[in-house]
Amino acid sequence: MTDSYSKEDIDRERSDLKARYGDAYCRLEALLFEEDPIGINFGHNQDEYDPEVRTILPSLRSCSNVEEIRKIVHSEFCRWFGADTAGPAARYNKIAQRILTELSESLAAAG
Repeated sequence: MTDSYSKEDIDRERSDLKARYGDAYCRLEALLFEEDPIGINFGHNQDEYDPEVRTILPSLRSCSNVEEIRKIVHSEFCRWFGADTAGPAARYNKIAQRILTELSESLAAAG
């Protein structure tokens, strides 16, 4: 999937999200990089999941449990990469649990 935004639009959106969500932005990006659900972590490309973070993060505030988080994350990966590449929803169980455990406080503070 490609963004129809200019580089300046993307940079502005990223900056706005980082200002609104604080460390949750970088923590989610690092979490996705560590868990690497589609196998694009090559050790040096730590911002590889930045586009997904920009679409996932705003939706997480409405989540109250692992299932809701997993649904959003899996849905976004399907949207960005297609269902075949994204794989089954179960692949996102650990990611959803980590988001709930590690980011809930930061997300609530952003609310």
